[in-house]
Amino acid sequence: MTDATQQQMSFVELDGKDLPAFCPNPSMPVWSSHPRIYIPFDAHGEGKCSYCGTVYRIKPGTKVHGH
Repeated sequence: MTDATQQQMSFVELDGKDLPAFCPNPSMPVWSSHPRIYIPFDAHGEGKCSYCGTVYRIKPGTKVHGH
């Protein structure tokens, strides 16, 4: 996938209060639901749902606290 294609894809931007992140998220329509999974993030603050492909990104500057 090229960088231009990746930039055109939509994503869900998350703040610290939205963590831990899960999919489907509350803003998704019921018809598109699938089993709930928690989203693992990479070192760049990006994660992807393995069911529907929704991309989640942590907002730059967000402080993520451990458990």
